Amino acid sequence: MILARFLGPRVWILVAVILAAAILVPLANLWLPADHPLHVPSYLVPLFGKYVCYALLALALDLVWGYCGILSLGHGAFFALGGYAMGMYLMRQIGSRGVYGNPELPDFMVFLNWQELPWYWTGFDQFWFAALMVMLVPGLLAFVFGYFAFRSRVTGVYLSIITQAMTYALLLAFFRNDMGFGGNNGLTDFKDILGFSIQADATRASLFAASCIALALSVLLVGWITRSKLGKLMVAVRDAESRTRFIGWRPEHVKLFAFTVSAVMAGIAGALYVPQVGIINPGEFAPVNSIEVVVWAAVGGRGTLVGPVIGALLVNYGKTVFTGVWPEGWLFILGGLFVFVTLILPRGIVGTIDHGWDAIRATRRARNAEKGEASDSEAAGDPRAVANPAE
Repeated sequence: MILARFLGPRVWILVAVILAAAILVPLANLWLPADHPLHVPSYLVPLFGKYVCYALLALALDLVWGYCGILSLGHGAFFALGGYAMGMYLMRQIGSRGVYGNPELPDFMVFLNWQELPWYWTGFDQFWFAALMVMLVPGLLAFVFGYFAFRSRVTGVYLSIITQAMTYALLLAFFRNDMGFGGNNGLTDFKDILGFSIQADATRASLFAASCIALALSVLLVGWITRSKLGKLMVAVRDAESRTRFIGWRPEHVKLFAFTVSAVMAGIAGALYVPQVGIINPGEFAPVNSIEVVVWAAVGGRGTLVGPVIGALLVNYGKTVFTGVWPEGWLFILGGLFVFVTLILPRGIVGTIDHGWDAIRATRRARNAEKGEASDSEAAGDPRAVANPAE
């Protein structure tokens, strides 16, 4: 009960909806016959799973942007690094079933005449090691990057620029064939995950459920952080960093914590994304991907837990629809959407609704207060109220 009151009803409703989807979508796909009106086709399950991973990525960005004031344009890098860590594990599971039949080297290494597996691929034949790297690699990069950036008091647009420079540098690096990550083609042709066929309907449904569970746990984690004393300090750093520093706090430590946790969440989202889409390549590092994440959070409403999730789901559903109807015009639609939200709905969907409800409640309280004062005046025999009761 204490935890329920601490997080608030909205968080628990969101968690309940996510967990319900984790149960109902797999059941509708696996148990209901194909001719049933509620049946979910198999091709939609990984698509829905991709949406959920994007929602987790948007929530990760919202932790640093909405609550800490850090506009990161490089979160796509953390997402891609988590995806590559999972992709390396999946490549190691192929074994001798590849095109060239090499039990140790992935096909692209055989094609490029690699003689042995690079040292940084060691351990990725074990799932626990890959899961550890999914969190450790993005988290370590964010910690090192954030330590030097925040210690140097880089803020605002300058911080946004260097985060985008970071992801662009990684894009160029992963494009190189000699990096050992598949170059332009990336990692693909996955077979198994934890011994189960990655193409099986049950595996896809399980991956969708795992994505939903990860999103629900992340909502609880972010809700706990933002509603704690640390969360209040994050908001103070966002709204008045100089004043927060003046009264004795270290804003760089607060920013570093939020940035690192956010990067780990983004890495987990990338790791869940890769087996559902079946590929990871350097294109995931593209700066435009990180900008899209900002659009998702802005559309839904940054500084809220529900907003980024809703924004990611709505924008990506629109992307699916419009890229099928008008593929060359999607980027124009996305840009126009961002401009519209910035000028017309600066608080986003959820933020605008909350602001409207707050205004309505404030008006009601003012009216009730006026009625209460009028009643008190009449009860006390105020001569003004008796002389002119219509006022």
